[in-house]
Amino acid sequence: MNIKNIMVIGAGQMGSGIAQVCAQAGFNVYLNDLKEELVQKGIGVIKKNLTRSVEKGRMTEEDKTATVDRLTASTNIHDAKHVDLVIEAAVENMDIKTKIFAQLDEITPEHTILASNTSSLPITEIAAATKRPKQVIGMHFMNPVPVMKLVEIIRGLATTDEVYQVIEDMTKSLNKVPVEVEDFPGFVSNRILMPMINEAIYTLYEGVAGKEAIDEVMKLGMNHPMGPLTLADFIGLDTCLYIMETLHEGFGDDKYRPCPLLRKYVKAGWLGRKTGRGFYSYE
Repeated sequence: MNIKNIMVIGAGQMGSGIAQVCAQAGFNVYLNDLKEELVQKGIGVIKKNLTRSVEKGRMTEEDKTATVDRLTASTNIHDAKHVDLVIEAAVENMDIKTKIFAQLDEITPEHTILASNTSSLPITEIAAATKRPKQVIGMHFMNPVPVMKLVEIIRGLATTDEVYQVIEDMTKSLNKVPVEVEDFPGFVSNRILMPMINEAIYTLYEGVAGKEAIDEVMKLGMNHPMGPLTLADFIGLDTCLYIMETLHEGFGDDKYRPCPLLRKYVKAGWLGRKTGRGFYSYE
Protein backbone atom coordinates (compact mmCIF):
# COMPACT_ATOMS: atom_id res chain seq x y z
CA MET A 1 0.00 0.00 0.00
CA ASN A 2 1.25 3.46 -0.94
CA ILE A 3 0.59 6.28 1.55
CA LYS A 4 0.30 9.73 -0.06
CA ASN A 5 -2.35 11.60 1.95
CA ILE A 6 -2.47 11.79 5.74
CA MET A 7 -4.77 13.38 8.29
CA VAL A 8 -3.42 14.32 11.72
CA ILE A 9 -6.18 14.83 14.29
CA GLY A 10 -5.25 17.27 17.02
CA ALA A 11 -3.26 20.44 16.26
CA GLY A 12 -1.57 20.74 19.66
CA GLN A 13 2.10 20.27 20.43
CA MET A 14 2.22 16.60 19.37
CA GLY A 15 -0.19 16.84 16.44
CA SER A 16 1.46 19.87 14.86
CA GLY A 17 4.86 18.21 15.25
CA ILE A 18 3.63 15.03 13.56
CA ALA A 19 2.03 17.07 10.75
CA GLN A 20 5.32 18.95 10.27
CA VAL A 21 7.52 15.86 9.89
CA CYS A 22 4.99 14.22 7.56
CA ALA A 23 4.78 17.31 5.33
CA GLN A 24 8.58 17.65 5.33
CA ALA A 25 8.83 14.02 4.16
CA GLY A 26 6.64 14.78 1.13
CA PHE A 27 3.19 13.65 2.32
CA ASN A 28 0.07 15.77 1.80
CA VAL A 29 -1.28 16.47 5.28
CA TYR A 30 -4.64 17.61 6.62
CA LEU A 31 -4.12 19.10 10.10
CA ASN A 32 -7.48 18.74 11.82
CA ASP A 33 -8.90 20.11 15.06
CA LEU A 34 -12.27 21.20 16.40
CA LYS A 35 -11.72 24.95 15.95
CA GLU A 36 -10.10 26.99 13.19
CA GLU A 37 -8.02 29.00 15.68
CA LEU A 38 -6.50 25.77 17.07
CA VAL A 39 -5.54 24.59 13.58
CA GLN A 40 -4.05 27.99 12.67
CA LYS A 41 -2.10 28.06 15.94
CA GLY A 42 -0.66 24.63 15.06
CA ILE A 43 0.28 25.73 11.54
CA GLY A 44 1.83 28.88 13.02
CA VAL A 45 4.08 26.74 15.23
CA ILE A 46 5.10 24.65 12.20
CA LYS A 47 5.99 27.78 10.19
CA LYS A 48 8.03 29.09 13.11
CA ASN A 49 9.94 25.78 13.36
CA LEU A 50 10.61 25.73 9.62
CA THR A 51 11.81 29.35 9.62
CA ARG A 52 14.25 28.46 12.40
CA SER A 53 15.54 25.55 10.31
CA VAL A 54 16.09 27.87 7.32
CA GLU A 55 17.96 30.37 9.52
CA LYS A 56 20.21 27.58 10.80
CA GLY A 57 20.92 26.33 7.28
CA ARG A 58 19.16 23.00 7.81
CA MET A 59 16.71 23.56 4.95
CA THR A 60 16.22 25.95 2.05
CA GLU A 61 13.51 28.58 1.70
CA GLU A 62 12.15 26.54 -1.23
CA ASP A 63 11.86 23.41 0.93
CA LYS A 64 10.09 25.43 3.62
CA THR A 65 7.56 26.79 1.10
CA ALA A 66 6.97 23.30 -0.35
CA THR A 67 6.42 21.86 3.14
CA VAL A 68 3.87 24.54 4.06
CA ASP A 69 2.11 24.04 0.69
CA ARG A 70 1.58 20.36 1.57
CA LEU A 71 -0.39 21.35 4.69
CA THR A 72 -4.17 21.81 4.59
CA ALA A 73 -6.10 23.26 7.54
CA SER A 74 -9.16 21.18 8.47
CA THR A 75 -11.99 21.49 10.98
CA ASN A 76 -14.14 18.84 9.26
CA ILE A 77 -13.36 15.22 10.16
CA HIS A 78 -15.05 14.21 6.87
CA ASP A 79 -11.88 15.41 5.09
CA ALA A 80 -10.58 11.99 6.20
CA LYS A 81 -12.39 10.47 3.20
CA HIS A 82 -9.42 11.65 1.10
CA VAL A 83 -6.60 10.01 3.09
CA ASP A 84 -4.62 6.75 3.26
CA LEU A 85 -3.57 7.14 6.89
CA VAL A 86 -5.00 8.95 9.91
CA ILE A 87 -2.76 9.68 12.90
CA GLU A 88 -4.88 10.63 15.91
CA ALA A 89 -3.15 12.89 18.43
CA ALA A 90 -6.16 14.01 20.47
CA VAL A 91 -6.32 14.26 24.26
CA GLU A 92 -5.25 11.12 26.18
CA ASN A 93 -8.75 9.91 27.01
CA MET A 94 -10.17 6.53 25.97
CA ASP A 95 -13.76 7.73 25.49
CA ILE A 96 -12.67 10.56 23.19
CA LYS A 97 -10.33 8.32 21.20
CA THR A 98 -12.86 5.52 20.68
CA LYS A 99 -15.47 8.04 19.48
CA ILE A 100 -12.97 9.48 16.98
CA PHE A 101 -12.00 6.02 15.71
CA ALA A 102 -15.63 4.94 15.34
CA GLN A 103 -16.26 8.08 13.24
CA LEU A 104 -13.14 7.54 11.16
CA ASP A 105 -14.16 3.94 10.51
CA GLU A 106 -17.35 5.22 8.86
CA ILE A 107 -15.69 8.08 6.93
CA THR A 108 -12.38 6.76 5.60
CA PRO A 109 -11.88 4.50 2.55
CA GLU A 110 -11.60 0.76 3.18
CA HIS A 111 -7.82 0.72 2.69
CA THR A 112 -7.11 3.54 5.18
CA ILE A 113 -4.93 2.72 8.19
CA LEU A 114 -5.97 4.27 11.52
CA ALA A 115 -3.12 5.06 13.92
CA SER A 116 -3.12 6.51 17.43
CA ASN A 117 -0.34 8.55 19.00
CA THR A 118 -1.52 7.44 22.46
CA SER A 119 1.27 7.31 25.04
CA SER A 120 -0.31 4.64 27.25
CA LEU A 121 -3.82 3.48 26.23
CA PRO A 122 -4.45 -0.01 24.77
CA ILE A 123 -4.46 -0.09 20.97
CA THR A 124 -6.60 -3.26 21.06
CA GLU A 125 -9.37 -1.42 22.92
CA ILE A 126 -9.20 1.56 20.55
CA ALA A 127 -9.33 -0.86 17.58
CA ALA A 128 -12.45 -2.53 19.01
CA ALA A 129 -14.38 0.69 18.31
CA THR A 130 -13.94 0.02 14.57
CA LYS A 131 -14.87 -2.67 12.06
CA ARG A 132 -11.25 -2.73 10.86
CA PRO A 133 -9.14 -3.75 13.89
CA LYS A 134 -6.59 -5.32 11.52
CA GLN A 135 -5.80 -1.80 10.24
CA VAL A 136 -5.48 -0.08 13.63
CA ILE A 137 -2.01 0.51 15.06
CA GLY A 138 -0.16 2.69 17.56
CA MET A 139 2.41 5.31 16.47
CA HIS A 140 3.78 6.84 19.66
CA PHE A 141 5.97 9.81 18.72
CA MET A 142 8.25 11.47 21.27
CA ASN A 143 8.11 15.14 22.25
CA PRO A 144 9.30 17.39 20.59
CA VAL A 145 8.41 15.44 17.45
CA PRO A 146 10.63 17.30 14.92
CA VAL A 147 13.70 16.61 17.10
CA MET A 148 13.18 13.19 18.69
CA LYS A 149 14.04 10.15 16.55
CA LEU A 150 12.03 7.40 18.26
CA VAL A 151 8.57 6.17 17.28
CA GLU A 152 7.11 3.25 19.24
CA ILE A 153 4.97 1.22 16.83
CA ILE A 154 2.39 -0.72 18.82
CA ARG A 155 0.59 -3.75 17.44
CA GLY A 156 -2.99 -4.30 18.56
CA LEU A 157 -4.19 -7.86 19.02
CA ALA A 158 -5.51 -7.96 15.44
CA THR A 159 -2.98 -5.68 13.64
CA THR A 160 -1.72 -7.48 10.52
CA ASP A 161 1.93 -7.90 9.54
CA GLU A 162 1.21 -6.02 6.30
CA VAL A 163 -0.15 -2.97 8.14
CA TYR A 164 2.77 -3.06 10.57
CA GLN A 165 5.25 -3.12 7.67
CA VAL A 166 3.57 -0.20 5.89
CA ILE A 167 3.76 1.90 9.07
CA GLU A 168 7.35 0.86 9.81
CA ASP A 169 8.44 1.85 6.29
CA MET A 170 6.50 5.12 6.47
CA THR A 171 8.12 5.92 9.84
CA LYS A 172 11.58 5.42 8.34
CA SER A 173 10.64 7.81 5.52
CA LEU A 174 10.09 10.47 8.21
CA ASN A 175 13.76 9.99 9.21
CA LYS A 176 12.59 8.38 12.46
CA VAL A 177 13.62 5.11 14.12
CA PRO A 178 10.69 2.68 14.54
CA VAL A 179 10.71 0.23 17.46
CA GLU A 180 8.19 -2.61 17.56
CA VAL A 181 6.26 -2.85 20.83
CA GLU A 182 3.44 -5.14 21.99
CA ASP A 183 0.21 -3.76 23.41
CA PHE A 184 0.79 -3.46 27.17
CA PRO A 185 -0.07 -0.45 29.42
CA GLY A 186 2.48 2.33 28.95
CA PHE A 187 4.24 0.34 26.19
CA VAL A 188 8.02 0.57 26.85
CA SER A 189 8.76 4.29 27.15
CA ASN A 190 6.16 5.30 29.73
CA ARG A 191 6.22 2.00 31.61
CA ILE A 192 9.85 2.80 32.50
CA LEU A 193 9.82 6.62 32.52
CA MET A 194 6.66 7.37 34.51
CA PRO A 195 7.43 5.19 37.55
CA MET A 196 10.85 6.91 37.69
CA ILE A 197 9.16 10.33 37.67
CA ASN A 198 6.60 9.11 40.23
CA GLU A 199 9.42 7.85 42.49
CA ALA A 200 11.16 11.23 42.20
CA ILE A 201 7.91 12.87 43.35
CA TYR A 202 7.73 10.42 46.29
CA THR A 203 11.32 11.37 47.16
CA LEU A 204 10.25 15.01 47.33
CA TYR A 205 7.00 14.14 49.16
CA GLU A 206 8.87 12.18 51.86
CA GLY A 207 11.41 14.98 52.38
CA VAL A 208 14.43 12.97 51.25
CA ALA A 209 15.73 15.99 49.29
CA GLY A 210 14.57 19.25 47.71
CA LYS A 211 13.40 19.43 44.12
CA GLU A 212 16.61 21.03 42.81
CA ALA A 213 18.73 18.40 44.59
CA ILE A 214 16.65 15.52 43.16
CA ASP A 215 16.99 16.92 39.64
CA GLU A 216 20.74 17.53 40.07
CA VAL A 217 21.33 13.94 41.23
CA MET A 218 19.70 12.56 38.08
CA LYS A 219 21.36 15.06 35.74
CA LEU A 220 24.90 14.91 37.12
CA GLY A 221 24.84 11.39 38.56
CA MET A 222 22.91 9.57 35.83
CA ASN A 223 23.70 11.89 32.89
CA HIS A 224 20.02 12.64 32.22
CA PRO A 225 19.64 15.82 30.13
CA MET A 226 16.77 16.98 32.36
CA GLY A 227 15.85 16.18 35.97
CA PRO A 228 12.68 14.10 36.52
CA LEU A 229 10.72 16.90 38.23
CA THR A 230 11.62 19.39 35.48
CA LEU A 231 10.64 16.74 32.94
CA ALA A 232 7.32 16.15 34.70
CA ASP A 233 6.58 19.89 34.44
CA PHE A 234 7.49 19.78 30.75
CA ILE A 235 5.22 16.76 30.05
CA GLY A 236 2.35 18.10 32.20
CA LEU A 237 1.53 16.77 35.66
CA ASP A 238 -2.00 15.88 34.58
CA THR A 239 -0.56 13.71 31.80
CA CYS A 240 1.87 12.08 34.25
CA LEU A 241 -0.99 11.33 36.65
CA TYR A 242 -3.18 9.93 33.87
CA ILE A 243 -0.45 7.58 32.67
CA MET A 244 0.32 6.41 36.23
CA GLU A 245 -3.40 5.71 36.73
CA THR A 246 -3.46 3.77 33.44
CA LEU A 247 -0.46 1.69 34.58
CA HIS A 248 -1.95 1.15 38.04
CA GLU A 249 -5.31 0.05 36.64
CA GLY A 250 -3.82 -1.94 33.75
CA PHE A 251 -1.43 -4.03 35.86
CA GLY A 252 -3.28 -3.96 39.20
CA ASP A 253 0.08 -3.53 40.91
CA ASP A 254 0.61 -0.97 43.70
CA LYS A 255 4.15 -0.25 42.52
CA TYR A 256 2.40 2.01 39.97
CA ARG A 257 0.34 3.90 42.62
CA PRO A 258 0.50 7.64 41.86
CA CYS A 259 2.17 9.74 44.55
CA PRO A 260 -0.37 11.75 46.66
CA LEU A 261 1.69 14.91 46.00
CA LEU A 262 1.19 14.45 42.25
CA ARG A 263 -2.58 14.19 42.77
CA LYS A 264 -2.52 17.27 45.03
CA TYR A 265 -0.71 19.40 42.43
CA VAL A 266 -3.08 18.33 39.66
CA LYS A 267 -6.13 19.14 41.82
CA ALA A 268 -4.60 22.56 42.52
CA GLY A 269 -4.25 23.18 38.79
CA TRP A 270 -0.45 23.19 39.05
CA LEU A 271 0.15 21.23 35.86
CA GLY A 272 3.66 22.42 35.00
CA ARG A 273 4.91 24.71 32.25
CA LYS A 274 1.55 25.00 30.48
CA THR A 275 -0.10 26.60 33.54
CA GLY A 276 2.96 28.54 34.73
CA ARG A 277 3.32 26.47 37.90
CA GLY A 278 4.24 22.87 38.70
CA PHE A 279 7.16 21.70 40.80
CA TYR A 280 8.80 24.93 39.58
CA SER A 281 7.32 28.35 38.84
CA TYR A 282 7.34 29.56 35.21
CA GLU A 283 5.41 32.78 35.70
